[in-house]
Amino acid sequence: MTEGQTDPPVRVLLADDQAVFREVLRDVVLATPGMTPVGEVDCGEAAVAAVEELAPRLVIMDKRMPGIGGVEAARRIRALRPDVVVLLVSVEEPDQEVLDASGAAAYLNKRQLSPRSLAQLWQTYGS
Repeated sequence: MTEGQTDPPVRVLLADDQAVFREVLRDVVLATPGMTPVGEVDCGEAAVAAVEELAPRLVIMDKRMPGIGGVEAARRIRALRPDVVVLLVSVEEPDQEVLDASGAAAYLNKRQLSPRSLAQLWQTYGS
């Protein structure tokens, strides 16, 4: 980049079956410098399809959703697009076995998600 240019915003896909929590996710992403939401879906199958259509760099996805769910959707997304960073979120406490099985970069309790934690995760796992 030349002087004065900034990196384009990180494109973020939001995947959660609860519309209210998708709103919370959207607000967290909008409050995180350098990030912008590009789409919202409510099931695992739609998340996989949206990754192909919208080309996000980050997917924030609920572990439990209708259909294939977040764990399997994360596995499929990582197989299709290994460059996409997947963050699993849940009301349950994080589980290393679930994280390993999903191929996601990280797994957070929904209460831990904030602009600060999101920025730190991107700094650690993003490219």
